Amino acid sequence: MPQQRSGLGTRPTTDRVRESLFNMLAARIDFAGIAVLDLYAGSGALGLEALSRGAASALFVESDARAAAVIERNIAALGVDGATVRRSAVAAALSTGAPVPVDLVLADPPYEVEDAQVLDMLAALATGRWVTPGSVVVVERSASGPEIAWPDGWTPWRTRRYGDTRIEPAQRDRRGLSGTRPGRVPPC
Repeated sequence: MPQQRSGLGTRPTTDRVRESLFNMLAARIDFAGIAVLDLYAGSGALGLEALSRGAASALFVESDARAAAVIERNIAALGVDGATVRRSAVAAALSTGAPVPVDLVLADPPYEVEDAQVLDMLAALATGRWVTPGSVVVVERSASGPEIAWPDGWTPWRTRRYGDTRIEPAQRDRRGLSGTRPGRVPPC
């Protein structure tokens, strides 16, 4: 049975939020064969859900050693292929640049992470070539905080609220950007 790591700074995504998130994504994304980046991965539940829906690969980035160990155990318990765990702070991991671009980024930073750090993360995803035109990024934040002011180059989708959680998806713009992978993710 998959495990969760709860502790200081760790706030697992509830089953209701995860189910709603993936139902929303399934209406727009064909998961078959996509590459996923799970940032602030916690127990790895979001990336593992994407793998269970047909994603070819998922890179889990988690700074907490105990949480990273839980992700490893969950991967082993579920017997999924294509999963890689990188124990690192998100900013450090993104600064290395992408080995390959991803189609879907799932970011669930602790609510204490400041909005400026979230914007830095979005910038690093683009400058490090983690995302290409058509890639989708979903950020989970506290419903009580301000919504993300998405930088140029992103088209926000409808924000959704579930209790104290807000889900903010956006898609990397296709127009005027090179490297698109047509047909992978339908436009908004």
